[in-house]
Amino acid sequence: MNGSNRLAKESLPTSPPTEHSHSHETDHEHIDHIHEQADSLHAHIHSEESLRRIVNRLSRIEGHIRGIKTMVQQSSPCPDVLLQIAAVRGALDRVARIVLDEHLTECIARAAKQGNMETEIEQLKAALDRFLP
Repeated sequence: MNGSNRLAKESLPTSPPTEHSHSHETDHEHIDHIHEQADSLHAHIHSEESLRRIVNRLSRIEGHIRGIKTMVQQSSPCPDVLLQIAAVRGALDRVARIVLDEHLTECIARAAKQGNMETEIEQLKAALDRFLP
């Protein structure tokens, strides 16, 4: 479908810089950021590479959604639009998987070392309850 080729070649936007404080606890540079959830507050540290990968994927998805919007505005065939929506859903699912994997390998492991595993697990369960159908 030539609509999908056009969407894949669309130029990607750059994301504005976000505020992060940098910590140098190891030889690698990490980013500290705070997630507020309910009444708890906990810090997560993610590598620059991990954040870059996630942000890049989200930027591509953002561009893909703009392409779908254009398809709708140009009265593209509904099956073509639905196919592109399915592609965006799949891409979002892949980003969610990356975030979940990162959370399990980094954040949950860190919580276990710091002794606040139960709180972290409860927050993950609450997030999964909202995320999963």
